[in-house]
Amino acid sequence: MIVYQGTKAEFSEDVLTDKLDEKVLKNFKKYLGHSTSKNEMQAWRNSMHYMHSVVNDASIPDDCGVAIEYQIPQTSKRLDFILTGSGKNNEEYAILIELKQWSTATISDKDAIISSFVGKRERELLHPSYQAWSYAALLYNFNETVQEENIGLKPCAYLHNYAKDDVISNSHYQEYIDKAPLFLKGDALKLRAFITEYVRKGDRSKILYRIEQGKIRPSKMLADSMVSLINGNQDFVMIDDQKLVYESAIKMVKSATVNKKKVLIVKGGPGTGKSVVAINLLVELTKQLLLTQYVSKNAAPREVYQSKLTGHRKKSEISNMFRGSGGFFNTKVNTFDALIVDEAHRLNEKSGLYGNLGHNQIKELIQSAICTIFFLDEDQRVTLKDIGSVAEIRHWAEREDAEVVEMELQSQFRCGGADGYLAWLDNTLQIRETANTTLTNINYEFKIFSSPLELKEAIVKKNAINNKSRMVAGYCWKWKSKKNRDAYDVVIPEYDFEMKWNLTEDGSKWIIAPESVNEVGCIHTCQGLEVDYIGVIIGPDLIANNNELIAQPEKRDSADSTVRGYKKLLQENPDETKRRLDLIIKNTYRTLMTRGMKGCYVYFTDPQMEKYFSAKIKQ
Repeated sequence: MIVYQGTKAEFSEDVLTDKLDEKVLKNFKKYLGHSTSKNEMQAWRNSMHYMHSVVNDASIPDDCGVAIEYQIPQTSKRLDFILTGSGKNNEEYAILIELKQWSTATISDKDAIISSFVGKRERELLHPSYQAWSYAALLYNFNETVQEENIGLKPCAYLHNYAKDDVISNSHYQEYIDKAPLFLKGDALKLRAFITEYVRKGDRSKILYRIEQGKIRPSKMLADSMVSLINGNQDFVMIDDQKLVYESAIKMVKSATVNKKKVLIVKGGPGTGKSVVAINLLVELTKQLLLTQYVSKNAAPREVYQSKLTGHRKKSEISNMFRGSGGFFNTKVNTFDALIVDEAHRLNEKSGLYGNLGHNQIKELIQSAICTIFFLDEDQRVTLKDIGSVAEIRHWAEREDAEVVEMELQSQFRCGGADGYLAWLDNTLQIRETANTTLTNINYEFKIFSSPLELKEAIVKKNAINNKSRMVAGYCWKWKSKKNRDAYDVVIPEYDFEMKWNLTEDGSKWIIAPESVNEVGCIHTCQGLEVDYIGVIIGPDLIANNNELIAQPEKRDSADSTVRGYKKLLQENPDETKRRLDLIIKNTYRTLMTRGMKGCYVYFTDPQMEKYFSAKIKQ
């Protein structure tokens, strides 16, 4: 998606005739579903006038391509300014320019991090050169046209209000300045020279169009990169808040002491990179000989990651890196330098098969490490036993006299990078009100099927491409095949539809098992993991009545542990329990419906739900 595109000549004319603002604002609303503030528009307008001055020279041909606010595929990140054209020997180039309004900054001892006054306060940010380079790396990784047709990407950063000093250009950042040159106040001619070093001719081969229409490479999945990551390769370039969280976490671990423990709470929705940052931290801290473990309540992510490492590392080494959250109730205080707790919203109070061991998992994790890092999304709590919340973590951290820092991940990589889809889903599931009342202009494939057979057929077809599509359902059907292998579980008689729950031999590795597209997974075997396309059967535990969504916990299978004990709780505190049950069931489907990186296909057992969701797609 591009908010504005044209030739250099058209760009210059739009700036001079004051039409650029109008065109950009119109497309912002069209493609992003929202406008922007007056201050942001003024800052943006200033930057475009500076860019007009830079390119307004005969050395840059009038038929060069200009793109403003190009959204990088599979992400929510946008490149500020792109100029495309050819070199003297017809080599094809795209100059990627990150624009900043900064005028001052403060150096940081963290890699690629710098502080500046942005958004009415001083805050830590990425150095502009790192940001420009990382965005170029993302574009290269996701766009096959750029790779296969050898389009040269040349990133740089332009801070037109920033006077030269020894902060922004400090040698601490030289590695990234070398990758993406830095241009400051008074450097317009230098930036022009940088552009003309590569671009001598116009965009006659439609480079900009080919990039925009280019074939998108599949997103890398964390599990598939485990071996490479453990071997020290940088398979994921961390961008923006991911890099900031990563560097902050490393500094906290290094500075924490037995007498001054530290706790980092990292909030982030589906696809914001929580697990990517967590695994990268595990690799880096282990490499620095700091005793570190990756912890999760849910077995599925651990077992998938471990299975990918099998044969590449000793079994004892692998098992020492990954651990369940229920194994710390008898661990000695401060045994670990760091514990990295992924999916922390799924933590329970008690541990053990019967929930009779320990006191509180959050307390025990904080006690067991000098620094504990919690990654969580409170909207993914899906059982009555889930206690992971910012407030609960803060409570136990303060009891241990630990310093607490909160950070947030917002960069969207799942769901086609479409923040709008997640906001629409929250609004449609009536979890929270958002302005996203329609899927119009949202770049994510969401389809409703009137038959579960058609849903299965579509998912099987997608899965044939790369074994990265799966079906899941709410736990509303008994697991008959567990005892009788000839029996079927998810049965919808009116369509002659019958499938089995994921088999016991696959267990938590169901999502990567070769034949598991023929089985239905549930919340326990997919949370914390992703596929390209997810097919979701919405069971009778969530129905619609006069456009109101109603949770029906009694429609869950009696063996489902997520709502076990709810009848007793309803007697003790009916209003609060109903609220919790409503949220748990809606959060379950929210989680299931955000496992797909490219698309979500849905079948509703309740016809009114299908009608309700269909009306919400386009309004």
